[in-house]
Amino acid sequence: MDNSTVVFLVPVIALLLDLFLNGPSWFPHPVRFLGMGLDWYDKWVRSTSLSPKIMGGLGVIGFCLVIWCVIKMLLAIPLIGVLIGLYLAYAGLALGALLSECRNAASLLDQGKIEAARTTIAMLVSRDVADLDEAGLRKALAETTSENLNDGFVAPFFYLVVAGPAGMWVYKTISTMDSMWGYKNEQYKEFGCFAAKADDILAFIPARITGFMMLAAGRILKLDWERTYENLLDDAAKTESPNAGWPMAAAAWLLGAQMGGKATYFGEEIEKPVIGPVGEWTSSKLKRLGTLMLYSAIMSAILLDIYFLLIWISEM
Repeated sequence: MDNSTVVFLVPVIALLLDLFLNGPSWFPHPVRFLGMGLDWYDKWVRSTSLSPKIMGGLGVIGFCLVIWCVIKMLLAIPLIGVLIGLYLAYAGLALGALLSECRNAASLLDQGKIEAARTTIAMLVSRDVADLDEAGLRKALAETTSENLNDGFVAPFFYLVVAGPAGMWVYKTISTMDSMWGYKNEQYKEFGCFAAKADDILAFIPARITGFMMLAAGRILKLDWERTYENLLDDAAKTESPNAGWPMAAAAWLLGAQMGGKATYFGEEIEKPVIGPVGEWTSSKLKRLGTLMLYSAIMSAILLDIYFLLIWISEM
């Protein structure tokens, strides 16, 4: 796979496949195998007397090195390597699946199928949704959908155009580690600390691109972009994560609905910072959120692809 293909054609084709086909449900997803490997490593470490913190850090380094080397070897295979790279690029993006899941859950709420919607949303979030009413479920759906615009699309696309499929899957590996190990409870506070920190570092730039692209998309869609511009930086800084607040704050202010407040995680109720203006997430706002996400993602992809293509051309 030559550099020109990696820089331009593969990301463009991968984006189109993701939008029109969603995730590759017809074929075992690489994240599934990655998750199985991470779960095995987690259980193995806990069966020993080794330091969870040290082994967690070594796990981050080891898995990323293996993923990088294996993918680089696969990409080097004549002809077939191009197809493998395209598949890995396509499988690493989750915009289509994210929008589909959001629409499905929102549709169930609109139909009054609260328990079915609760079950669907529970699979998308890490918080406990058992006691949430309809308004709470809509807010939880809006929070996870907006936050995952960066984690599921902009950040992996960023690393795809910067470092090709291998770089993309190093990011996906760390992101998956963070989702599995990055909890600050007794079980994972040491073992997952390096994975969580690595994810914060790698997602730092993409999260800010996401926030500002949402702002730009909001202007095109004639949403309240001026008030969003005035409040984006302040509200984005409220979250414990240095990155999650950017897409959440942009969505909350553009659509005029609040995020944050009380939430329950693993049986413990916590008070999350309040983001956005006073207002509830209604059916129409969730639909506009989907449109905002699509515009923001496409604009981010165009910006990143053209920018890094120009850099590659200037270095020829």
